[in-house]
Amino acid sequence: MANAPEKNDNHLPLPVIRQATTPSVADQIFDALSQRILSLKLPPGTKISEAEVAKQMGVSRQPVREAFKRLAKLGFLFIRPQSSTTVSLISESAVLRARFIRTALEVKTSRTAAETLGPEGLAELAALIEEQKDAISAKDRDRFHALDDAFHREICEQSGVGYVWNLIHENKAHMDRVRMLTLDSASQKLALDDHIKIFNAIRSNDTDAVEREMTEHLARILIQIEAIKADKHNWFTENTP
Repeated sequence: MANAPEKNDNHLPLPVIRQATTPSVADQIFDALSQRILSLKLPPGTKISEAEVAKQMGVSRQPVREAFKRLAKLGFLFIRPQSSTTVSLISESAVLRARFIRTALEVKTSRTAAETLGPEGLAELAALIEEQKDAISAKDRDRFHALDDAFHREICEQSGVGYVWNLIHENKAHMDRVRMLTLDSASQKLALDDHIKIFNAIRSNDTDAVEREMTEHLARILIQIEAIKADKHNWFTENTP
């Protein structure tokens, strides 16, 4: 993997960890760091250290080391033994791979939704769409991102295949960093329009339409990634994590 430019990590506020809790301390550290990496609060190339993270979170270095290893295995940290650890560059191939997996799973779940959803399930999706409109009006990007995920997750849940969302969630993380780079007001409105089209196809029990709309929705990242690379080329790598 190409070496990433190193940045200082002293600006990184992290929560203090409670030792005797569930999930484990390592899980909590993993969740805190992964959330910051995926939201780009820790952008590609940022240098972080076990010692600094352990100090800020009030834990020993062992659970931090475990969390670092998990993040490295997923391709989000680049660990140089006896040297330094940095947030990995965005792998274009990993983004495209994640998009392929997500499309395959979500096309199937959305078709299932179109075949099975009743009034209660449709009401849940409609409520999420209204919340997305509110988030756009409030210019709350983080809330819109969370509601975007909630809409896709709810399609799985209401279709009786909630477990599929776990697989989607595991595979979409590389897409999320790209999405956060493009989640401006215009792209939020575009995503909302897509969600409305998907919802209408589900409500009409039109399996072909919902497959088409979901495929087009998830394909937008192919255009977005090219635009972002032109602006943030030093954040990307061709290597696969």
